[in-house]
Amino acid sequence: MSIRRPDTLGGKAAVVGIGATEFSKNSGRSELKLAVEAVGVALDDAGLTPADVDGLVTFTMDTSPEITVAQAAGIGELSFFSRIHYGGGAACATVQQAALAVASGVADVVVCYRAFNERSGRRFGSGVQRREPTAEGAALGWNLPSGLLTPASWVAMAAQRYLHTYGLEPEVFGQVAVVDRRHAARNPAAYFHGQPITLADHAASRWIVEPLRLLDCCQETDGGQALVVTSVERARDLPRPPAVVVAAAQGAGRSQEQMTSFYRDGLTGLPETGVVARQLWRSSGLAPADIDVGILYDHFTPFVLMQLEEFGFCGPGEGGAFVAADALPLNTHGGQLGEAYLHGMNGIAEAVRQIRGTSVNQVAGAARSLVTAGTGVPTSGLILGADG
Repeated sequence: MSIRRPDTLGGKAAVVGIGATEFSKNSGRSELKLAVEAVGVALDDAGLTPADVDGLVTFTMDTSPEITVAQAAGIGELSFFSRIHYGGGAACATVQQAALAVASGVADVVVCYRAFNERSGRRFGSGVQRREPTAEGAALGWNLPSGLLTPASWVAMAAQRYLHTYGLEPEVFGQVAVVDRRHAARNPAAYFHGQPITLADHAASRWIVEPLRLLDCCQETDGGQALVVTSVERARDLPRPPAVVVAAAQGAGRSQEQMTSFYRDGLTGLPETGVVARQLWRSSGLAPADIDVGILYDHFTPFVLMQLEEFGFCGPGEGGAFVAADALPLNTHGGQLGEAYLHGMNGIAEAVRQIRGTSVNQVAGAARSLVTAGTGVPTSGLILGADG
């Protein structure tokens, strides 16, 4: 896809299977086991078998290599395998890669997966501890001596500037937390099932790094999620309604770093999300008013508001009021704040459920879902739609 003209990927591939393990704080099994379980459930959901699969896609931050998952899941020969970098920014790009492989004939059935013990094992929220020297690590190195050691501290810098620029208070971020937890409360798969919160609960939660409170930060989760992608033509012969890839995009902005892009012209937006938004709208021919449900990456609440603004759902500084008005059904699975933190892959699954009409918080007549991946890093996005 060019950032200057529409691409031709839309309508050629679809997500036809979704599968997940339970979401927990201590899975009691290996990340490979989680991946294989999720892949198996997704294939069952698609009405396919391991023998049908000839492609696998995952993240670079993954301990379960494609060939190992293939062997453990009973998958045979592979004609396509790929990994996407930049943590949660990779989520939607896994489906994009799968769709590209299917559309070009490189593979027929591609499974995208993500599995980790992010609570009981390596906890990303603990921040930088030990890492091999890399060029991207050097960028982080400028900020570590100042005490910016964790993702929350990196996001807090942008969040503080956002509040200052638009004359807002930290409570505005609570709108996202309340909506996510309201949806999670109705979702039996969510870790916070049955546990809605209020704006008062948000305001009473402890500070993590000002202006971020505990309830502004996503949870840490053990679990696995898998998605099955094939051609639209083949999808029509399978048991579930397909979620067609209407558009898919990746994006990195100018002066992009991983979470510490503090030397841009401004800190109140997400230029990488802007790149993705322009591509999705251009290639799909759609606009914000055409979207029925938004599944926006919510590792931290301030970046949800900025994403809404970058996509044009509202003006700069208006994201909080937009969420408070329930102007767009948002994170109907509960998001990473309420359901589980699976680096955004569970959000794609929810977008598929909305297209199928099977979400526990179903939006009536939902025909188009917007999904975004991790922000503050090079990122990606999808528009999924009903067939026909």
